[in-house]
Amino acid sequence: MKDGPVLKSTGRIEGDGLIYPFAEPPATGELMEVAPGILWTRIPLPFRLNHVNIYLIEDGDGWAVLDTGISNQATRDVWDALVAGPLAGRRLTRLIVTHFHPDHIGLAGWLCERHSMPLLTSQTCYLGCINISLSPNAMGDKPYQDFYRSHGMSVETAQLVATQGNGYLHMVSSLPPTFRRLVAGDTLNIGGRRFEVMSGDGHASEQLMLYLREENVFLAADQVLARITPNVSVWAVDPFGDPLGLYLRSLRQIETAIPHDALVLPGHQLPFHGVDDRARQLAAHHEERCDIIAAACAEGAKSVAELVPALFPRPLDPHQLSFAFSETHAHVNYMVGRAELAWEEPSAGLMRVRGGG
Repeated sequence: MKDGPVLKSTGRIEGDGLIYPFAEPPATGELMEVAPGILWTRIPLPFRLNHVNIYLIEDGDGWAVLDTGISNQATRDVWDALVAGPLAGRRLTRLIVTHFHPDHIGLAGWLCERHSMPLLTSQTCYLGCINISLSPNAMGDKPYQDFYRSHGMSVETAQLVATQGNGYLHMVSSLPPTFRRLVAGDTLNIGGRRFEVMSGDGHASEQLMLYLREENVFLAADQVLARITPNVSVWAVDPFGDPLGLYLRSLRQIETAIPHDALVLPGHQLPFHGVDDRARQLAAHHEERCDIIAAACAEGAKSVAELVPALFPRPLDPHQLSFAFSETHAHVNYMVGRAELAWEEPSAGLMRVRGGG
């Protein structure tokens, strides 16, 4: 890698059984080298989770980019400052997007057009983003609102959850008209190095991850985060889906495929070592939440909405409640699939689950 204004490691810390080789993240507009030829920067987000990690991989005479931040002026300003500052003199060669959530794909169209680079992502990511962008109001249709109401959600929250596509449009620029599809099992050559393409489900369908086996570096996107659990939700278009089962399956695959000492570069928070331990911690977390639901249902049949306070006892605004509800539903569907819960016959249009067996 050519010399440039790139920060070096600020030491390491340990906690939760994990090792964090970088005690502090780079500030906005700064780059930090986390592995030979791999740079880390952060883009601010206007949410409670106030940042997304962006990685740049040396790619010949330039840098391949992994993820983007949302589409707003503040994010565009950060990218312009990076290109004019620490990245000056090196082009951006291609954009790899891990999944279709706005903080990861939001600025893809703008970056690709501005820097004349191709978009590489999964088919699910590309089509998922296109679908929401073309039909942002579709989820507001009566069948979807009725779905949320049937599980005990209030009219206000049902309307909010069902119309979130409108907010999505404000955070995502129009995608390029073409893309290169990446599929699990592919090998992606970047700057003469071979990155193995993996995918995981649960948090986002066909979320892409990259593993550089020769250097033991794992770009994990949002599938495994060090100190928070990725959101895993049931949505109205797939009411009986089992995203939690798919997520737990993905964790088992990661635990088996990625060595304990791999450097994990996640989509949020700090890089770390100990991905197998973290995968087990995340699986245990979800099993504990299933136990909480089982205990609540042992007292009597409950709707999904009635189970939300058992998992999320703190006060929630309508936006937070929408995610809490959908994640609670994911646990319910998972437990129904394992025959630990069973749906009762609907009463007055309301669905409830009771203990199985």
